[in-house]
Amino acid sequence: MTSPVRLALLGCGTVGSEVVRLLHAQSADLAARIGAPLEIAGIAVRRFGRDRGDLPVDPALFTTDPLSLIKSDDVDVVVEMVGGIEPARTWLVEALRAGKSVVTANKALLAEDGGALHDAAAEGGADLYYEASVAGAIPLLRPLRESLHGDRINRVTGIVNGTTNFILSAMDATGAGFAEALEEATELGYAEADPTADVEGFDAAAKAAILASLAFHTRVGAADVHREGITEVTASDMASAKAMGCTIKLLCIAARGVDPQGGETVSVRVHPAMIPLSHPLASVGDAFNAVFVEAEAAGQLMFYGRGAGGAPTASAVLGDVVAVARNRLAGARAASESAYADLSVRPMGEALTRYHISLDVADRPGVLAAVAGVFARHDVSIATVRQGSAEAGSGRSEDADLVIVTHVAPDAALAATVGELRGLDTVRSVTSVLRVEGAV
Repeated sequence: MTSPVRLALLGCGTVGSEVVRLLHAQSADLAARIGAPLEIAGIAVRRFGRDRGDLPVDPALFTTDPLSLIKSDDVDVVVEMVGGIEPARTWLVEALRAGKSVVTANKALLAEDGGALHDAAAEGGADLYYEASVAGAIPLLRPLRESLHGDRINRVTGIVNGTTNFILSAMDATGAGFAEALEEATELGYAEADPTADVEGFDAAAKAAILASLAFHTRVGAADVHREGITEVTASDMASAKAMGCTIKLLCIAARGVDPQGGETVSVRVHPAMIPLSHPLASVGDAFNAVFVEAEAAGQLMFYGRGAGGAPTASAVLGDVVAVARNRLAGARAASESAYADLSVRPMGEALTRYHISLDVADRPGVLAAVAGVFARHDVSIATVRQGSAEAGSGRSEDADLVIVTHVAPDAALAATVGELRGLDTVRSVTSVLRVEGAV
């Protein structure tokens, strides 16, 4: 009988516990798929004594010394589900340099210092798999890394954070404000007690960096990603989007571009944006994720499903475990990192975007001309203008609401336009600024 493939599990929280349960429940099928049984060599945890329910595992396998477990000659594959930068980076570099394949769901580490992991994998001749790091159970990274490897990807647009998608979907459906929708998300378990990583876009930015690195064969880190969260999105913004036949989503966008000298670049950004209801991503509701890929030969592709949760993430982790175990038995190794293109990352100010701008202006002759003059000074072309009276009961009977949607322009020019509008005498306030994606 073929010797078992021995696993070191780092972490036994929500995802780790599900991995243990699936390893136990599907042991026979997994062994048949791999050609050898999978066995747990040890499980590293922060402390003993935590209630782990009816987890089907020998308590003697638990340890609080992850490095000793990783260094053990009895370990073939290290599965990391702890998260964070350190000490996870130290553990995984140690494992990879020792020739032990690594499966991780650690998006923060991959976005912060994925290069160190890939370098260690190359040094040790080991596999590094991380399907679960971006979109849970959705098969996404392997198609980018393998299935589309013969194609040229031009753009990746995605909803990759379930918490923010639930909040924005609730705001759209009920007319609630951000605070009320966040409270509902917290009560239902979609938002953490501290939701900062989600609502401020940090989680999505890390995932955007991973997607861009794979799609464009370029090392892209979290620091390269322009990031904005959803905390400033209001019920009024949602109403304006509806009036235009749009909705608002937190999007991660990675796209090829060209710099002023004609060199190829990539821009990577995360921010809320209006998208038309006809766009495939507009119908992605609740806490679901979806990623829309545009490639030259394959055309438009969309990957959709649950992007978070213990069981979906564990499914992706086990898929990677099966792949690295089979490689190990065959004496093979997966394709190494592809970063040959080494494209420069374009600053957000040079990215071509469109703005939806809502203004509260004085309702008197010449106001529209003054506003239009600001756009002209910054070489920003206006696509549509909609003017209406101030809302009844607002106490602003001498004011008017002005809604402007621009054509595509460099983001820096659009931001400068908004900045000058804020200082215009006839503009009482800039009540909303949102980027627009797609034709509206």
